[in-house]
Amino acid sequence: MKSLLLSEYSRLEVVDQPAPEIGPDDVLVEVKACGVCGSDVHGYDGSSGRRIPPLVMGHEGAGVVAAIGRGVSGIAVGDRVTFDSTVYCGSCEYCARGEVNLCDRRQVLGVSCGDYRRNGAFAEYVAVPRRILHPLPPEISFAEAALFEAVSVGLHAVRISPVRGGETALVIGAGMIGLLTLQAAKAAGCAKTIVSDIDASRLALARELGAEETIHGGGGDLQARIRDVTSGRGVDLVFEAVGRNETVSDAIECARKGGAVTLIGNISPEVTLPLQKVVSRQLRLQGSCASAGEFPLAIELAAQGKIRIKPLISAVAPLEEGPRWFERLHAGEPNLMKVVLTPH
Repeated sequence: MKSLLLSEYSRLEVVDQPAPEIGPDDVLVEVKACGVCGSDVHGYDGSSGRRIPPLVMGHEGAGVVAAIGRGVSGIAVGDRVTFDSTVYCGSCEYCARGEVNLCDRRQVLGVSCGDYRRNGAFAEYVAVPRRILHPLPPEISFAEAALFEAVSVGLHAVRISPVRGGETALVIGAGMIGLLTLQAAKAAGCAKTIVSDIDASRLALARELGAEETIHGGGGDLQARIRDVTSGRGVDLVFEAVGRNETVSDAIECARKGGAVTLIGNISPEVTLPLQKVVSRQLRLQGSCASAGEFPLAIELAAQGKIRIKPLISAVAPLEEGPRWFERLHAGEPNLMKVVLTPH
């Protein structure tokens, strides 16, 4: 089968590889679309440490069932499906509690981090356990369905945050996850959503997707503007979707006393924490990891039009053009949000 192989850092090659074998509880999916995640771009140059070559990356996928293991039920060859990126064991204490994103034996499609290596979906076929598959309604395209993994990440961040309805929420970072978290927060009942970023074009997209307020910049400018729009109070909820020292600091500064800060971005392995502000203002500070059961809701909200995916897709291109698109994404080309590659 045709695959896009990360043969060494900053080098992608289209190669021919054997199709993956499937076990009794697995499904072979003929990949129709796979999105390029920001984590793939960071893995491409080796900066994340989680894409050790040689590896077929890609964890945002959708396609058609090509074969099923002998123990698989409830799905048939030819079904349109999407799949989670998290391969969980289903038997550890975390899986038993429904916290599959924290599974003791968790693997991620398209990731090689030293502890494990699992090829992903930048290929004509990928093998996945039946338990992470989800059927697709006919009205949703494969390119849109490839983004459900990212949608589920935004939904999970909102679900684990104290959203009861009527809150003012700030999303820091108008990248893919930030813009999907914005929509998830609105769908959950937040009354006012604010998005900040340093890219004006991304803020324009945030307004198109429903943000009531956008703020260009960070640091003192962002903090001052948040004080202005909240009459000095601060916002109820902050979703930090960047993962850098300065944006985490902004998140803490912008939250009201007793507010909540949910950290989604994780570019920097360590940040400086203003401990006294967190403690004295009684802030709830938490991380959000991947997703845990939000795929059905992601599909439902997209089908209802409450989560809009199409505006986030910048390009759909053949797998053979993958190396060129990775170069463009890695270079930070303006106005590129999501690139989806199609093996077939």
